[in-house]
Amino acid sequence: MSQTQATARKTAPKKGPRPWIKSSDQVSLLVLTGSLLVMSCCYWWYHDGHRGGLVEIDRAEPRQASYLVDINSADRPEIIQLPSLGETLAQRIIEHRNQNGLFRNLEDLKRVDGIGPKTLELIRPYLQPIPRETDWAAASAPQSRAVAVPQ
Repeated sequence: MSQTQATARKTAPKKGPRPWIKSSDQVSLLVLTGSLLVMSCCYWWYHDGHRGGLVEIDRAEPRQASYLVDINSADRPEIIQLPSLGETLAQRIIEHRNQNGLFRNLEDLKRVDGIGPKTLELIRPYLQPIPRETDWAAASAPQSRAVAVPQ
């Protein structure tokens, strides 16, 4: 080996592992990331994030669905939805209705085993009022129409 070759080897820089992103690509990636960060901040500012105007789920007021149950036509899944009534009481209500006929008023529910005054008061706001017999007769009677007779 000649002396010039040995000197060239000592002075030549060693080649290390190549970077997986070129320096020009690193600059582009930095600009892109910075732009996304600025756009995110602008979106937050536009939607009143600086004033606390964004919706916070923990502070949203819960909503309740209200429903009324017709105890004379309700099926077991509907009756189970009522407060303090489970599957057993729902089945007892349906059996009582099938054996004894429709309930004439809400107080008739007390005749079902397991439903007392307290339970009835708990479920009363969720029950549709039961029409009186006179209301049933009026609803089922045919409507008469007055006809003007020319004289």
